[in-house]
Amino acid sequence: MIFLSFFKTLVGKEVAVELKNDVVLTGTLHSVDQYLNVKLINVQVVEPQKYPQLVALSNCFIRGSVVRFIQINPQHVDVQLLQDAARKENAPAAAAAAATTQKSSTTIKPKA
Repeated sequence: MIFLSFFKTLVGKEVAVELKNDVVLTGTLHSVDQYLNVKLINVQVVEPQKYPQLVALSNCFIRGSVVRFIQINPQHVDVQLLQDAARKENAPAAAAAAATTQKSSTTIKPKA
């Protein structure tokens, strides 16, 4: 869930998407969904001489399963926001682990 929330903060920003078939596309992130499918607008191919069939592409939808990675500008990353989100997401797991440890260390004394 952290990734979806993070990518939603990048909507409207310039990103580069490398696909598993080695095609690299740059464009403005228009939308992202829970499967990390992305829609780019103002798309450009990084190596147009290698992929001339993609030069006319202006908008595209990319299925999340074919993405190798998404490159973003470091200035667009709010590290504090990511750290807070990670803490919040892991807090219930940490609380449950502490409760389990506390229950297992409690001993029950039988009545005499």
